[in-house]
Amino acid sequence: MKIENIKACIFDAYGTLFDVNSAAEKCKKKLGNKWEGFANAWRTTQLEYTWLRSLMKKHKNFWEITEDSLDHTMETFKIKKEMRKELLDLYKKLSPYPEVKKCLESLSSKKIKMGILSNGTPDLILDLVKNNNIENYFDDIFSIESVGVYKPDSKVYEMPIKKYDCKPENICFMSSNTWDVSGGGIFGYNAVWVNRLNKVFDKLSYKPKFIIKNLNELLNIIY
Repeated sequence: MKIENIKACIFDAYGTLFDVNSAAEKCKKKLGNKWEGFANAWRTTQLEYTWLRSLMKKHKNFWEITEDSLDHTMETFKIKKEMRKELLDLYKKLSPYPEVKKCLESLSSKKIKMGILSNGTPDLILDLVKNNNIENYFDDIFSIESVGVYKPDSKVYEMPIKKYDCKPENICFMSSNTWDVSGGGIFGYNAVWVNRLNKVFDKLSYKPKFIIKNLNELLNIIY
């Protein structure tokens, strides 16, 4: 089964293009054997804060939420406050997954639009793509700051539709986050779950038609 009539390939950033645990991993000697649990807790708290602030209509941008969630996680794991700046600096320089550049290179030959749809601020995402030398592959960076509410609100998924003057089914949307895949899929995207860690999909009244283990496999399902 292949995805046809695609006008744009839209990627989530955090966890899909970029490894959100790479900041803590680079500090694992200082963090010790709890580094992975710490990294997962930081990410979970970060996401929970985006959802809660959207529900409460108390918006903060993604960088402020990243700081708040780090502070909470550092206190929980009793991490020395001196590490705060180092971890935040590393979060601005997250590593891409190894196959990302090859995937983007191959997709660029298909002459379809490519973009990023992210909770991150425009500056955060632009710095990430520039630091990893992949900025030239993307036509657009869509940030939730334009609509003032976080994924999976439908206002976020509307942005590429308005930009490209197309229908949701003309968008191929990739995310490693199950709730994001559900949000995009329910909106009408051809949503592709990048299931890197062999996880179980959430029970959110949506089941993705397309599941891949990494972004290299995307090339097998786009017509």
